Amino acid sequence: MFPEYRDLISKLKSSDLHFQKLFDEHNELDQKIKNIESGIAIDTSETIESLKKLKLKLKDELYEILKKASK
Repeated sequence: MFPEYRDLISKLKSSDLHFQKLFDEHNELDQKIKNIESGIAIDTSETIESLKKLKLKLKDELYEILKKASK
């Protein structure tokens, strides 16, 4: 996710607790979605859709923080 911001992501993960929380939550959702889609975990398609929407919302928030911090 956002390879162009790799260094900034590392910096923010260690200095910005809000960013770190969002980043970790995004990664947890990503793993949960992968587990459901691969059959490791059982869930409904409605849940997958809502998880994907939440993941996208978090990704948007992370991107906004990265854009502001890169200025």
